Amino acid sequence: MPIVDGISVAITAIRSNKLRSVLTILGIIIGIAAVLAMIAIGDGAKVLVLDEVRRFGGANMFKLYYTSWRRIGNRWERHRHNEYFTYEDALAIEAECPSVKLVVPRYSNFQRVLVQAKGGAETRVTYNGVTPVYIEAMHWNIQTGRFITDEDITNATRVCVLGIDTAAALFGNDSPLGKEIKISTGQRRERHQRKSERFKVVGTLMPRGHSLRYGFSFDNIVYLPLTTVQQRFTGTDRVQVLDIHAHTIKDVPRAIEEVKTVIRKQHKNHDDFFRLWVMKESMGQLEKISKIIKIALGSIAGFSLLVGGIGIMNMMFVAVNERTREIGLRKAVGAKGSDILLQFLGESVLMCAIGGAIGVGLGILAGEGMAMIAVKIVKIVPEWPAVISLQWILISVSVSVIIGVSFGMYPAIKASTLPPIEALRKD
Repeated sequence: MPIVDGISVAITAIRSNKLRSVLTILGIIIGIAAVLAMIAIGDGAKVLVLDEVRRFGGANMFKLYYTSWRRIGNRWERHRHNEYFTYEDALAIEAECPSVKLVVPRYSNFQRVLVQAKGGAETRVTYNGVTPVYIEAMHWNIQTGRFITDEDITNATRVCVLGIDTAAALFGNDSPLGKEIKISTGQRRERHQRKSERFKVVGTLMPRGHSLRYGFSFDNIVYLPLTTVQQRFTGTDRVQVLDIHAHTIKDVPRAIEEVKTVIRKQHKNHDDFFRLWVMKESMGQLEKISKIIKIALGSIAGFSLLVGGIGIMNMMFVAVNERTREIGLRKAVGAKGSDILLQFLGESVLMCAIGGAIGVGLGILAGEGMAMIAVKIVKIVPEWPAVISLQWILISVSVSVIIGVSFGMYPAIKASTLPPIEALRKD
């Protein structure tokens, strides 16, 4: 029997048992849909991880941050010393470390301060004392106005750049450029310790969103010249953090060693007053978590496919038993074993292909739906991307066909090897 005739017979057999066929391919539909949905969520998590890395400046970034604690054995203890980072350290690193592309000295105030606009609007935000290279290092863009300049650093000018949420909270839909804000540090109950300074708004930044790892919003921060923060608020030349960007990811280990050498030279061989944080290592941890989630979800979905394949095999065994006389009659009139094999194998593959096609459509819809649910669970993420790739669609359809062949082969072989006389005797 030609292949086309075999497929035609298979289609007729499927149509003649619609309910059983639908129930049989339901396992494949659910399995394929589950695989695609889970993979879409897992790949979406990877996109979020890469976006988080971009928000913090890229995988080629590492940072040195001041600490007064050190680890001795299995415990931490306070370590008192007089060393701390300065702006001169950043300049020395830029000048003496060939593997380093950019250095951003930074003073970050993690406690919210009161910010008031002229006219009464106010909000509580954090502030960052930074240098002009900050937005280049962070791959960030100005929305309106300008960013901090070298002149602002040299003269410690009282200017500021607002995150988009801070600008909206203070000025609504009005342009904040050229307007004045007042920043008050310290607690309300400690009025003698409070400091208030006025700043002119010179720019706003493009929306950046929340940090997935730390939860804070980049858009709810006021950015000030580092030297202005030192003069107006801290009263020292201290720098909390040095954000350092190597030329490439491969240059990071070499850049770290170069930077440590410079710091030791700058601080009389002291290297115990700071700790090192490497974006590449943090990125690796996040990717491991993403892979574990993806493997776990994919394994669960894979079991659904296995169950669907077993359902196909069981249905084909039932079909062989029910149609034993039909098999004997066809063989009696000249049908070969290969014709019978092709017929039953064709039914199995066809059902899996139909189930796979429907499963792909449902998987795409399920992936989008699960992404919407994920946003509700992880509320700091504005959207969770559902990444459906052509590669996984092709893999899913191929797997469904392979399941059809694998689980349909044995029942088909059993049908093709039935002796015609015994088959015709079957009631």
